[in-house]
Amino acid sequence: MPSLKDLKNRIASVKATQKITKAMKMVAAAKLRRAQEAAEAARPYSQRMGIVLENIAQAVGVDDSAPALMTGTGKDNVHLLVVCTAERGLCGGFNSQIARFARDHIRALLAEGKTVKILCVGKKGYDILRREFASLIIDRVDLREVKRIGFDNADGIAKRIISLFEQGEFDVCTLFYSEFKSVISQVPTAQQIIPAAPAVVKSEEVAAAALYEYEPDAAAILTDLIPRNISVQVFRALLENVAGEMGAKMSAMDNATRNAGDMINRLTLSYNRQRQAQITKELIEIISGAEAL
Repeated sequence: MPSLKDLKNRIASVKATQKITKAMKMVAAAKLRRAQEAAEAARPYSQRMGIVLENIAQAVGVDDSAPALMTGTGKDNVHLLVVCTAERGLCGGFNSQIARFARDHIRALLAEGKTVKILCVGKKGYDILRREFASLIIDRVDLREVKRIGFDNADGIAKRIISLFEQGEFDVCTLFYSEFKSVISQVPTAQQIIPAAPAVVKSEEVAAAALYEYEPDAAAILTDLIPRNISVQVFRALLENVAGEMGAKMSAMDNATRNAGDMINRLTLSYNRQRQAQITKELIEIISGAEAL
């Protein structure tokens, strides 16, 4: 049984931890609103980009003039998985959910005899995946020094992906991230970005936009638009991840704060009981000594 001093020190330690988790919860809550607004603002733009790509792709069709980023290599033997996670932990199961989702996808591809390459964006995903797939990881993007994710960060990642495609390093590229739903709900998502797979759009929107004439020709527009779309989709994934990370961190720190409070109550109760027993024992010894005299 721990002594009174040990219990007192432990209570003080848990109280200090509770202050830290409460402060981290407040910081995450302050960052969440801005991150959520940024993620929600990026969604209409990325969806509209998908509609534009779909309309122009219909005008071009599948022929020799279509850019390779849209048509692909004609094979699906080599897959590049871009796994986006957070740089830091203390956010519950946020990172492990994305890594688990990507890991299941990797195992399924390997079971089909495909070649898999992994590009990790974020330290936590890299740390998890390298335990089992260290030989498949070709690179890691470090964003720990970035205080606020900007389009330049996403554009750099997109250019790296396009460069690998132009070098013939892969046939299909899939982006993994966590879509922000709410503070307690972040959904792991996989999105194919090469060959370009535009978002599903309403038929009336495609029909209305099909009346446009393009200058220069549609193929030239696609050549410039598809790399930009890859950057936009990566940027959206990073923003969704930031919002999801802050929501998960806020929820995790709230749970940690409440658990610390429960632990403090239990330790205080144990401390008081032990202190009371010790005082009672001392009183009995004093009374027994007085009676002996």
